Amino acid sequence: MVNAIKGILISCDVPMAQFIVNLNAALPASQKFIVHVLDGTHMFVQPHVAEMIRSKIAEFRDQNTYEKPA
Repeated sequence: MVNAIKGILISCDVPMAQFIVNLNAALPASQKFIVHVLDGTHMFVQPHVAEMIRSKIAEFRDQNTYEKPA
């Protein structure tokens, strides 16, 4: 019997994949969203977390962006 799960395939570089894995690990077990890590740069996640992942990545990038002092 085939077991199908709806989800989103994420393809990214290794550091961003580790960020997403750590984000998933920080959540309680009932809220974990990674269905399967395929390799170092690809993972399959639940579809309802797409916007949350985008916003967390945007926050991370904003925190790590250098702004030249005026």
